[in-house]
Amino acid sequence: MVDALRRAALLASSFVLPAVRHGHAATGEDAWGFSFEALEGGALPLAQYRGRVLLVVNTASFCGYTPQYETLQRLHERHEARGLTVIGVPSNDFSQESTEAAKVREFCDAMFGITFPLTAISHVRGERAHPFFRWAAAQAGPVRWNFHKYLVARDGRRVSGFSTQTAPDGPALSRALDAALAA
Repeated sequence: MVDALRRAALLASSFVLPAVRHGHAATGEDAWGFSFEALEGGALPLAQYRGRVLLVVNTASFCGYTPQYETLQRLHERHEARGLTVIGVPSNDFSQESTEAAKVREFCDAMFGITFPLTAISHVRGERAHPFFRWAAAQAGPVRWNFHKYLVARDGRRVSGFSTQTAPDGPALSRALDAALAA
């Protein structure tokens, strides 16, 4: 019953295309309870970032929005000391990512010098979506394309969603990021 209600809520929200949607975890869950596999293998538990602001972005190497990697890296470098961690989640859900982790790493290193954490290639939408993405979508709207961004507050409960078209250094995300880092 709960799954049916969540699916109905997600379906209803899919008819709205806001640049930003805010939400709070209604279930008592927070981001710190989720874990990914790291791109190079091994666990990447979000609990290790407790108290930091997270910008979790589904990424793809062969997308028209791939140049956002450069801005994401700059944000990570500029705000890391203030408490920001950018996490890239490579996904082939839109058929624009390699299916091999080593090729993703090679591309990110060679093209953009990515130093922020990258997870294993993951599903970010639908029934097979990683649990973090199902949780974040329920809070702040679903992923519609590559480079959708979820900004998670320091408490791990407040989540804001930013569409693909929202530049990582654009005014909307910059305001939200500054507010999250100041909290």
